[in-house]
Amino acid sequence: MKKVSKTTCESSKNIDILKDPLNYISISSQRPSKVIAESRKTNFNEIYIKPSDEHIKKQSSRCLDCGNPYCEWKCPLHNIIPNWLELSKNGQFEKAAELMHETNPLPEICGRVCPQDRLCEQACTLETGFGAVTIGDVEKQISDKALANNWRPDLSNVKKLNKKVAVIGAGPAGIGCAELLARNGVDVTVYDRYPEIGGLLTFGIPGFKLEKEVIRKRRKFLEDIGITFKLNVEVGNDIKIEDIQKAFDSVFLGLGCYTSLDGELKGKKSKGVINALDYLIGNVYQQEKFNIKTIQSTDQYNYKNLKGKNVLVLGGGDTAMDCVRSAVRQNASKVTCVYRRDKHSMPGSPREVENAIEEGVEFIFNHQPTEILSNNNIVNGVNFDLASDDTSKKNNSNIIDADVVIIAFGFAASPSSWFSDIGLRTKANGLLDMSKGPLTNIENLFAGGDMVSGADLVVTAIAQGRDAATEILNSFG
Repeated sequence: MKKVSKTTCESSKNIDILKDPLNYISISSQRPSKVIAESRKTNFNEIYIKPSDEHIKKQSSRCLDCGNPYCEWKCPLHNIIPNWLELSKNGQFEKAAELMHETNPLPEICGRVCPQDRLCEQACTLETGFGAVTIGDVEKQISDKALANNWRPDLSNVKKLNKKVAVIGAGPAGIGCAELLARNGVDVTVYDRYPEIGGLLTFGIPGFKLEKEVIRKRRKFLEDIGITFKLNVEVGNDIKIEDIQKAFDSVFLGLGCYTSLDGELKGKKSKGVINALDYLIGNVYQQEKFNIKTIQSTDQYNYKNLKGKNVLVLGGGDTAMDCVRSAVRQNASKVTCVYRRDKHSMPGSPREVENAIEEGVEFIFNHQPTEILSNNNIVNGVNFDLASDDTSKKNNSNIIDADVVIIAFGFAASPSSWFSDIGLRTKANGLLDMSKGPLTNIENLFAGGDMVSGADLVVTAIAQGRDAATEILNSFG
């Protein structure tokens, strides 16, 4: 009788498990391990440990391959999720990456920062009872593999269209538009006022969620498929929008929302009150040593070191979580996040809230800020009204002490001064007043992303950029 090795038996067992349609019972939903909180909060490195290929295969194999995949429909990009999970299950990682890129130009970034727990994974059939397939983790790991191995799509058979398109803004919407155009034979040039692509992906999201080397690898990929980037170039100052319109067949605007909302709180101008985006951009600027000429003349994005400070963050979205977790890493003496409603109503990713709690952030709910308090114009606390359903306090107001208050209420439109010069219409709230779909009121001028819909998800901006690219291609006939 032929002797079968223990290793061979284990391998066969793994194969059987991967093929078992009921393996979601025996294989639990399991995310990659995290660096322990005490270690990770000393630096701005990503917190998730790279899993093994076997882990990726097992988690991918849990997919039920639903006839009507809710995960796919819940995703704004309609990523073909069951299909690339099947490829990943079988170890066909390069083919899985190729399929990811058919609908998403930034899968490694969406895998990191997209709130899957509110989108695809929440819609997973297994979410109730067995735990969702870890779609975002698989997406991240497979696309990381592709970038690490310098994978590139085969565009050798793509016919050049002899058309030129300018993209203004190298954020998610701009990249979404530029990548799809380049894949279809269009000559694309992307302008951005910052020295690196990514927009707020690069300058607004801390490294513990998205290390900047990931952005640099994606930029190399995009350059290799033919996209030209002209960075540290501000349209309206360094180059006129009229000159761009004359030089290109079409123009796409992928501009973001950078105006911080402050809730019109009394005392908001006290020393020690910081807008969330100013704080986050200044932090990245200091860490990466970027040469950002467009902001060197202002102290808006100066680095704010919160070491030893009692920090109060107002807000409950992902930006608020970025702020509290950044303050922890700067050795603030105490970090508290205060939100006006209950925990389940927070708009941010529940996973990010749990990460913040693990790192020592205190959360206070059902508190509505009414006034920022100060002494000699130096902030020393915030006054709150208690929500009516909060029975933990007898009084209807409460004061919480603070040395620093970070306001993270979201962002409003940031219309450029040159909009009016070319007759570009905006709404009362500053967002672009679109003519038809992604087309503005000006011929051959398209737009998408936050400047159209208001501050929204990365994946939504990418989808709008791709929709605009499709319309631009259709306009070329």
